[in-house]
Amino acid sequence: MKTAAIFVDVQNIYYTSRDTFGRPFNYRYFYQSIAQEFTIQAAFAYAIDKGDSQQQKFQSALKHIGFDVKLKPFIQRQDGSAKGDWDVGITIDIMEQAKGVDHIILLSGDGDFAILLDHIKRQHSCSTAVYGVLNLTANTLIQASDTFIDIDQRWLL
Repeated sequence: MKTAAIFVDVQNIYYTSRDTFGRPFNYRYFYQSIAQEFTIQAAFAYAIDKGDSQQQKFQSALKHIGFDVKLKPFIQRQDGSAKGDWDVGITIDIMEQAKGVDHIILLSGDGDFAILLDHIKRQHSCSTAVYGVLNLTANTLIQASDTFIDIDQRWLL
């Protein structure tokens, strides 16, 4: 069986699923679907920690499913804006994991990852798949992936 590593931009998937469908993404169904096709060598979920109990339950559920949950503190700026970006952390982990797997699976619609996917395909000859909500996923990211899977009703709770 081919190997895969999974990388989830939790905030991106949460907001795009919520804004498009009004329903959350079904991580358990997703993980089980991938496990039928690949040996999962690593599965990371990148989230922002606001310290709220609902988030902590969700993070615990992700861990129970099989994800290594990486948290970054929520930063509220004085001007009222917020910061909580995992792009660099996701990039570093993908570059590290791409050395030892056949397939990289990214859940995000963020076009900043397009260059990364092009790079790892050239450097490590691994295939890539992106899961995202079609109308909220950057075209550059869709084009950079070998396979794009549109998050639709079947991927939701």
